Amino acid sequence: MNHFLYCKIEIFIPETHLAVLQDALRSVDAGHIGSYDSCLSYSQVTGCWRPLEGSSPYIGEEGALSSQPELKVEVVCLREKADITVEAVKKVHPYEVPVIHVIPLYRTSF
Repeated sequence: MNHFLYCKIEIFIPETHLAVLQDALRSVDAGHIGSYDSCLSYSQVTGCWRPLEGSSPYIGEEGALSSQPELKVEVVCLREKADITVEAVKKVHPYEVPVIHVIPLYRTSF
């Protein structure tokens, strides 16, 4: 596991929250690569969901699939900072349960 010094964090978030997400990532030094900080990439994607009984907030129609445009944001951070990065993202994320993936990177360049 010592080979995994970095990880990639994928965050799915509404475009309206990109600026606050960037501030949160910067506050924990995520995206710091060499002499640059705030390095991230994002792409527009479509999120899909179907609300189940008892969900709160209940967004959508019963039994129907809903969809909404959102951003998939990718940022690299040190593995040792993954937990504080996820917590910083959760503080500014508008979703009840944010979609955040932490993926170990064997190497960041070849």
